[in-house]
Amino acid sequence: MLTGQVTVVVATRNRRPGLCRTLVQLTGLPEQPPIVVVDNGSADGTADAVRTGFPQVELIRQERNLGAYGRNLGVRRARTPYVALSDDDSWWEPGALTQAVKVLDAYPEVGLVAGATMVGEQDDPDPLNAVLAASPLSRDGLPGPRLLGFLGCAAVVRRDAFLAVGGYSRLLRIGGEEELLAYDLAARGWPICYQPEIVVHHWPSAARDPRRRRVQELRNHALISWLRRPLAHALADTGQLAATAGRGRDPLAARALAETLITLPRALPRRRPLPDSVEADIQLLEHADGN
Repeated sequence: MLTGQVTVVVATRNRRPGLCRTLVQLTGLPEQPPIVVVDNGSADGTADAVRTGFPQVELIRQERNLGAYGRNLGVRRARTPYVALSDDDSWWEPGALTQAVKVLDAYPEVGLVAGATMVGEQDDPDPLNAVLAASPLSRDGLPGPRLLGFLGCAAVVRRDAFLAVGGYSRLLRIGGEEELLAYDLAARGWPICYQPEIVVHHWPSAARDPRRRRVQELRNHALISWLRRPLAHALADTGQLAATAGRGRDPLAARALAETLITLPRALPRRRPLPDSVEADIQLLEHADGN
């Protein structure tokens, strides 16, 4: 068992019961990792529940919702070389963090390892597991399939690499925000690889709003294209979103388009196209997906 090498960071907002269930699991892990909870302005007693029920957990209380960017505060607070990124409705299987540390210690070039996700009480494999395992990207000596994406609740990242690329963007909300971080890690020479032996249990929160989540995913995807992809691709993605929204036929896409256009003036100064090699890998994955 490896201890003192990895910190678990959880970002949360108004999900007190689910967070408490997750913290019961995390505080019971044999690795006994330090745990940092970033509370994004909850109004349901989350902060008090953490303070009283889990005094060993470090709490960072924010007065407003920072979205995915809130995780950056937890990573900065960590004092270990590795950070396990978790959601308030997910937890690591006993021994998973030990395995993640072994991989990251053995392969110092790896920036992030993505684990396998098991969903719900039945522990059904998340369909994404098979997608990650079948990545067509060359391994280049990595211990598992090389990736350009990951599930945010199933990732253990090298802290220095995360901070070097700026972590999660302030511009993005929860929903596909991992895409930009994955691109930035690859651009800075920190590959991501899949490790199915590193297992996460995910019990999706009933408090999720699927309509709002779809808006945020569409918005984030379009903004990421403007931030990192070739101009023609960014224009095409935004045009496709506009076509989907078309004359009110899809109100969620229309809302995502409006939010994208409102945010675009702040995104354009942060535009930094990816290296050709990373863009080529993205196009390879898109072709494999039929996009």
